[in-house]
This record gives sequence, structure tokens and C-alpha cells, in this order.
Amino acid sequence: MEEANNKKNDYEREPVPLALRKGWVPLSLVWIAIGIDISSMLLGAQLGSGMNFWDAIWAVMLGSLLLGIMGAVCAYMGAATGLSTAMITRYAFGEYGARLISAIIGISLLGWFGVQAGFFAQNAQTALSSVLGIEMDQAVLSVIGGLLMMSTAIYGYRALEKLSSWAVPLMVILIVTSIVLTIQNHPFSQMAQTGLSGEPLSFGMAVSLVIGIFVVGTIITPDVARWARTRKDAMLASFVGFFVGNSFMIVVAIILSKAMGTSDLTTIFLALGLGIPAILVITLAQWTTNTSNLYSSSLGFSVVFSKTPKVWITLIAGLFATALAYMGIYDRFITFLSFITMLIAPVGGICIAEYYFVNRAAFAFDKAHRMLIARSLVSWLLASFIAYCTTAAPDGLGLFHLTTVPALDGFLCGVLFQVAFGVASRRKQQAEEAATKG
Repeated sequence: MEEANNKKNDYEREPVPLALRKGWVPLSLVWIAIGIDISSMLLGAQLGSGMNFWDAIWAVMLGSLLLGIMGAVCAYMGAATGLSTAMITRYAFGEYGARLISAIIGISLLGWFGVQAGFFAQNAQTALSSVLGIEMDQAVLSVIGGLLMMSTAIYGYRALEKLSSWAVPLMVILIVTSIVLTIQNHPFSQMAQTGLSGEPLSFGMAVSLVIGIFVVGTIITPDVARWARTRKDAMLASFVGFFVGNSFMIVVAIILSKAMGTSDLTTIFLALGLGIPAILVITLAQWTTNTSNLYSSSLGFSVVFSKTPKVWITLIAGLFATALAYMGIYDRFITFLSFITMLIAPVGGICIAEYYFVNRAAFAFDKAHRMLIARSLVSWLLASFIAYCTTAAPDGLGLFHLTTVPALDGFLCGVLFQVAFGVASRRKQQAEEAATKG
């Protein structure tokens, strides 16, 4: 009876028991599955059309490396505490602050779910029409896709792990097949000489977009890392997952778009004679990624609505996100990506600073936590504003540059502000205690 209850329990409001935790391999498969998605392919196609071949590849590698490092550092916190991202924010922002941050993360992930479901519908429509002769409306397909992806998220992490364990090998086989077929007729030397077919992108902006497409994923790594057997398992799985999973599909898209002269990746698959496999890749890629989006969103809302069962939270959130897809939120992909980057990247920096440099002892489930930590909210607002200032117009102000990567600007500023305010607060408290004793 107890074992059955453990299988149903997703531990959304408490630490995952050590006896139920996993090694790094199954966790890596989860992250790789999440990283293989249609939005990554769309971004890769945009990089391929706006940059020369090798600049695009290096931008992807650098962005993915930074994501891997950020994810590994955040994953350590998840394994150490056994808690989800939303629960961890209680120790950095306080109870009320955590509800605000968790709500923002949850809403952002619902928007991302809608974007991904929209991408699925757009590509599935082309594939079904060309391969099977079936004509379906995109809006209807987005609803079908959203409901399919929602069905797995309801069952929590264990369902996500099982889905990833068989989806990843199948997707990799199909995608590698497409690359082999492409390279046979279009060698790398030919791709390197292909000119730009879209709006030019700077190297810094390209790196920022690569980071931005998965920056929320690095911040929410504790949602998966809390299931890691050791902290080393968590960090290794996260780094491998982000570096390999995130870069894989983007590089594939760059190669295919450069070789075939189009950014429509469904058309590319069909041109290679991979009709049915194209439908499978599209379905599996979005299914695994969107299950994760809704899963983490429901963990966030579980902190906001602490008395509501997670199953109901997931169901309601999934229906809302599917409605966003139906209304066409995916049409604003790049704008949405930039907006997420500005608000969410600083959260990871603040939690890291608080855990590693300011007050690690407070990150314990059995310890009382404060209701509000104002300095953390100030750090978040300032870091988000700086990210907004360094993001190019029209999505940001474009007033100045720091690292040339707005997502990284927000993350690093979150770290710096939190450390500065945390040290100042600690010194003030020490001075007050000394004055009281004196």
C-alpha cells in the first residue's frame, strides 16, 4: 500500500525520499528529450539563414555550454535539498516572494506550452497533408496536441522519465538518418559557402537566443534534479542534457536549412523522403518537451495554490495553455522568448547567490523560512530591468551592452545584486546584534 502511494506521490511540496532517487543516465535522457523540440529546430533555421555556417555552429556551442554550466549549478541545489524550483525560491524570496516568482515561472511555462503546441500544429498540418492527404485546421491540431501532451504531465516525473526513455533513441535514429541523407548530397564545404537568406544576426544575439530558448529550463533544473541520487548525478545529467540536448536539434536545423535552402523543416524532411518519420519526430519532440513545461508549471502553481491537489492544477493549467495555443501565441515566438529571458534568467542567479554565497543554512526543509525577503525582490527587479535595457529593440530598449547576451546579463546581474545586498544585510544584522550586546 505504501509503495503504491509512493508511486502516485510526486512530492511537489516536500523533498523526494532518497530511496526513490535515480542515477544520472535516466535524468540525462529526460533533459535530452526536453531539448529535442521543434522550437529548437526553428531557431536553428533562423540562425542558419542569418549567419554563415561556422559562426552559427560556434554560437550554438557557446550558448549550450553556458546553459550546461548554469543548469549544473542550479541542479546541485535541487539534489542537495530534494525540492522543486518553486519550493527552493521560498528560501531566497520568502513565502510571499516565492508565490510571486512561482506564479511568473508557472505563467511563462504555460505560454511556452502554448508556443510549442502551436509549432506542433503548424508542422503536423504540413506533414499530414503531404504524407497522408489529411487536411486539418491548425487550431484543431493545436488542441489535439495540447491534450496529448497534457495527458502525460498529469502523472508527474515518472511518466516523463518513461516517455523519454523510449522517445529519445527513436528520435535520434530518425534525425541522424536525415542528416546522413543530407550530407551525402550536400557536403560541409558547400554549406560553409552558402550565403545569408534571412535577416543578419550578430554573434552575441545568436548566443543570447540559444540561451534564451532554454534559460527557463536551467532555472527549473531542480524540478528534475531533486530526483537525482547524488549531487554529482544531478550536475552531470544536467550538463550533458543541456549541452547535448539543446545543441543537437539546433545544429541539425542549421545543417538541414543550409543544405536544402529553406527554413521549413517539415518540408525538408518530406523532401528527403522521410514522411512518416517526420510525423513521428514532430509528435515525440513536442510531446516530451511540453510534458516538462506543464509539469514544472504545475509544480510552481502548487506553491501558489498550496491546498489544491497537483492533479487538478495540472489539468486546469493544461487546458488554459492549450487555449493559448488555439489562439495562436506561437506567432510571437521571438518576442515571447525575449520576454521570458528578461524575467526568468535573474531568478536563477538570485537563488544561486543566496545558496552559495549568502545563507546556505536557510535552505533546509525542516527550518522555518521568512515571509518576505525584500532584497531578493529588489535584486530581481534590477536584474530584469538591466536585461531589458540590453535586449535589442523592439523587444527591449537596446540602450547598452554588457556581455552582448541579454539572458546572461540578467543571470549574472541577479548573482551580483543578490550577493551585494545579502552581504550588506548580514553586516547590518551583525552590527545590530553587537550594539544590542554592548
